[in-house]
Amino acid sequence: MSEAPPTTSTPAKVPQVGFVSLGCPKALTDSELILTQLSAEGYQTSKTFQGADLVIVNTCGFIDEAVQESLDTIGEALAENGRVIVTGCLGAKAGQSGGNLIREMHPKVLAVTGPHATQEVMDAVHTHLPKPHDPFIDLVPNAFGVAGIKLTPKHYAYLKISEGCNHRCTFCIIPSMRGDLVSRPIGDVLGEARALFEGGVKELLVISQDTSAYGVDVKYRTGFWDGKPIKTRMLELVQTLGELAAPYGAWVRLHYVYPYPSVDEILPLMAQGLVLPYLDVPLQHSHPDVLRRMKRPASGEKNLERIQQWREVCPELVVRSTFIAGFPGETEEEFAHLLDFLEEAQIDRAGCFAYSPVDGATANALPGMLPAEVREERRARFMQVAERVSAARLQRRVGATMQVLVDSAPGLGKKGGIGRSYADAPEIDGVVRLLPPEKISKTLKVGEFTKARIVSAQGHDLVAQPI
Repeated sequence: MSEAPPTTSTPAKVPQVGFVSLGCPKALTDSELILTQLSAEGYQTSKTFQGADLVIVNTCGFIDEAVQESLDTIGEALAENGRVIVTGCLGAKAGQSGGNLIREMHPKVLAVTGPHATQEVMDAVHTHLPKPHDPFIDLVPNAFGVAGIKLTPKHYAYLKISEGCNHRCTFCIIPSMRGDLVSRPIGDVLGEARALFEGGVKELLVISQDTSAYGVDVKYRTGFWDGKPIKTRMLELVQTLGELAAPYGAWVRLHYVYPYPSVDEILPLMAQGLVLPYLDVPLQHSHPDVLRRMKRPASGEKNLERIQQWREVCPELVVRSTFIAGFPGETEEEFAHLLDFLEEAQIDRAGCFAYSPVDGATANALPGMLPAEVREERRARFMQVAERVSAARLQRRVGATMQVLVDSAPGLGKKGGIGRSYADAPEIDGVVRLLPPEKISKTLKVGEFTKARIVSAQGHDLVAQPI
């Protein structure tokens, strides 16, 4: 009796998921959660449509341009791949007929979910592309432990502390898509932060819809971290994040901080060097009447006083903000008030949008809609003042020695590189252009800090000599 020839088995093809992430850092963190879960379950992920078994598109639905970009990307994915799951803010938006907008525009998509819907996305993936193995058995490659996979460069990462927003600003539809404020348990947030620092992250960017409201929804209840009680509140969170970062020499940067009185407690921590003296404060306008029409939570006069008080406590404080020019009903006098505020408050980094009607925003029904050319003209005038203020404040840095986090250093920086100071958040502020080091032995490495002497200011950027 002859033996049967040995059989050879061909390994099963690993299912591949194409992934596109659009929108703001908060959407990026949603993408990171989904990618982490996909990798934990054994799926391969890629940034391309071709060759993928299906494609996930995480959309943005805030302004018209973002909506169109999302719809175009979905259409491109359908054309190149044909099997598409859609998630994100646009997934929660209704169309003209009252149904789901994405379903109306692209009826062939496999599934549609709203934002922060990791499990719903995974359920859809499982339906159309069964998972290859058990997530409890296999380890996740290239992940930061409990923090999972990150789409950012290895030396910085976003840390989302809450979801949703309790405000009902008339120009914004985010609460209708992401819901009311839901704070993450403080132990989970701190656990993720520690995993990131242990994994080599040198800059932690704290994000949410309203960072200063962290814990309001749970009445600042006491949580636990390393077996110790800790309040679910911004002050305790920021202080502990700073303490966690210190042994690693890492930065903690705060974004989306409303100018509530409670933020005053954070400034001494900045003055002590525990966290970066940097606040991203979405002010939007300065005139009390415009702020009331916007239904913003603070008046312009108090904002100015508060910023001045913050700088008294922490003179090195850098304030970045965003504003809207040409809001419905905005008079020339109200706009002039905004320009005066910009000068008086000495906003270090300011961005400005010409008001754009967003489908579903209550501001669209306000009287006094300005012509598009007037809105754009005011935006341009705003930016002229903003750039003048910013340039003057940057000029004051010339001659100073600053710590710079290196983002790019080809050839170990022998010909120079690109970095950022504490005053520069990635992708939204300026950079520090590093000259070739004077010492032959001096090298620059991405993700490491270097000291540099500021030699000049150019536009939004600084030029520095590594020392």
